[in-house]
Amino acid sequence: MIHVKKSNFVEMLMAGLKKYTVLFVGTFLVGVGISLFQLPNKIVTGGVGGIATLLYYIFHAPPGLTIIIVNMILLFISLKALGKEFVMNTVISVVLLSVFVQILSLFPPITKNGLLASMFGGAIYGLGIGITLAHSSTTGGTDIVARLLQLKLPFLPIGKMLLAVDGTIILASLFVFKTMELAMMGIISVLISTFVVDRLHKTLNYSKMIFVVSRQYEEIAKHLIATSPRGVTLVEVRGGFSFEKKGMLFCLLKSSEIIEFQKKVLSFDSSAFMVISSSEQIVGNGFRIYT
Repeated sequence: MIHVKKSNFVEMLMAGLKKYTVLFVGTFLVGVGISLFQLPNKIVTGGVGGIATLLYYIFHAPPGLTIIIVNMILLFISLKALGKEFVMNTVISVVLLSVFVQILSLFPPITKNGLLASMFGGAIYGLGIGITLAHSSTTGGTDIVARLLQLKLPFLPIGKMLLAVDGTIILASLFVFKTMELAMMGIISVLISTFVVDRLHKTLNYSKMIFVVSRQYEEIAKHLIATSPRGVTLVEVRGGFSFEKKGMLFCLLKSSEIIEFQKKVLSFDSSAFMVISSSEQIVGNGFRIYT
């Protein structure tokens, strides 16, 4: 019989709860972007959502049903190439997205202004995609196609793969709706959603590097280690003017931790010298990478 420590079980439970809560919120936002903005305004942005929009206006196919059928076909094709774990994680988000899109499509659109729909729909769609990707999940769709193509053509970046696939779907909308304006609105929506995804990931990875020079560096280091989840690196330095030996602390922090860190340092040495610098990304030892 296998015994699991209570603390480990609670940690696993909380981690799972957090993961699926984030997945729920992310797919819901994607569903809002599609059903309440893009779909009712005939805005095709690429992806399975774009395919669902085209099929809805050509064959009156339920968008939620289209999303789940197309995704399941793609997942079946990718099962061997991308592995069971990737497929199983994606199935949950695909089912959630299909349900949200179908239910939300029953509600009236937020706006009937095509330009506003392309802008706000793209922003909300991008926010949802960014949230799910940041927590190692995916809503399926054309990123599955892009991953499969990347296995065959590894020298091409996945971003360009996605752009090529989505561009093909947007081009198809030009022939279906026979208007350049809707195609251009689709492009605007794609550009905005891409910007939001990139911006979100940069914000999540954005951290700070702090260098602290003080004569009381040992006491400060001990206090920081005892009261902070972050580590501290000690470096012995010599002043260039006085040639006096001092200690320098090197720390990596999230932006939200800066003020409290400064207060702790100054409570020990009010004359401590601190240099704060930005870091685009830190990985390991309490930090995680958002890709």
